[in-house]
Amino acid sequence: MSEPGATHPFAPFEWMLSLRYLRARRQEGFISVNAGFSFLGIMLGVATLIIVMAVMNGFRKELLDKILGLNGHLLIQPLESPLTDWNALAERISGIPGVKLAAPIVEGQVLSSSPVASSGVLVRGARLADLGRLPSVVDNIRDGTLDGFDTGQGVALGKRLADQLALHVGDGITLLTSKGPQTPLGWLPRVKTYRIAAIFEIGMSLFDSGVVFLPLAESQAYFNRAGDVTAIEIYVDNPDQIDRYRALVAERAGRPIFMVDWRQRNSTFFSALLVQRNVVFLIVTVIVVVAAFNIASGLIMLVKDKGRDIGILRTIGATKGAVMRVFLITGTAIGTVGTLIGLLLGALISLNAEAIRQVLAWLTGVDVFHKDLYFLSRLPAEMDAGETTTVVAMALMLSLLATLYPSWRAARLDPVEALRYQ
Repeated sequence: MSEPGATHPFAPFEWMLSLRYLRARRQEGFISVNAGFSFLGIMLGVATLIIVMAVMNGFRKELLDKILGLNGHLLIQPLESPLTDWNALAERISGIPGVKLAAPIVEGQVLSSSPVASSGVLVRGARLADLGRLPSVVDNIRDGTLDGFDTGQGVALGKRLADQLALHVGDGITLLTSKGPQTPLGWLPRVKTYRIAAIFEIGMSLFDSGVVFLPLAESQAYFNRAGDVTAIEIYVDNPDQIDRYRALVAERAGRPIFMVDWRQRNSTFFSALLVQRNVVFLIVTVIVVVAAFNIASGLIMLVKDKGRDIGILRTIGATKGAVMRVFLITGTAIGTVGTLIGLLLGALISLNAEAIRQVLAWLTGVDVFHKDLYFLSRLPAEMDAGETTTVVAMALMLSLLATLYPSWRAARLDPVEALRYQ
């Protein structure tokens, strides 16, 4: 049974007292300042967590889209015999439901050069029909065109490579490989100059500065692979179900093949990215924890300062539960408002991360995300609803837990002791 004359939990007078304790008054300036710092700590902690997680998610998605957009989800290489049946094999695999593209390719490392400079690059021979189904390439042509790519001897290369070699569409780029014609004395180098037909910019330095596309037939002649290809790149609808596609491809191939999926090809890179993301999350979480301790310390000081008020409340009939709820509401209000404003601030910055980066670069004159130092040319950020909910729930829970001990101390305060020396 409740105490005689007891009010119901969270009565209006409890809210009134709680909000009154939050208002700054002249003689209680320090307490209000402490509450303000607790509020700022929670707000900045939540906002920082949301921004960091959004940027890390944006990095992962952007890198995954760009890497897999060019390299494919499953790579088939020959076993026992060369891929001389590449055309029929690609057609069989293309018939598998969920396979978007099976593209035969010829790859080789060469030295590219111009009258100005030279650079090692990866030459990838491909058909125009296959290139046309790769949005990462055809949607990012900055100069020139891929029309007639199969019939001519033109090449497509990345913008950073073109800038490095000081080349433009229509200029010639010289490619040198150590394995040219075979003679009784061994392999002779092969040097050939190709006209630049198109320049693309994917937005990832690894590709924009290190890949040259050559027509498939020309690459077969250049690398002495008449009648066969190096591998077949497979692109699927759902990369997360790659194990299912591996089984279907092995069954449909009808010949010995070796398969490598996107997880194996990029395991080190994405594992390092995941570890970095988790470590950063734990480090930034400390900010929220420290802010929760600030709430607890601020409430303890408020309880000590309001000892006389608590004594009077208990004398006129306020229950221990009512006193506890007053300080519980006070602390939780700081944490809740700080969390919600932190959520809004974090969402605002995350949704405008690239625009903010450009403004900072313009104001400071320093490129804070220089494209020559990073894989990407822009600052990506993508909020995840589940992670954002987790951050908000964690901040609210810590704020609530931080108020329990000070509120319990306030409820246990003896009114006689509280009023004795007042």
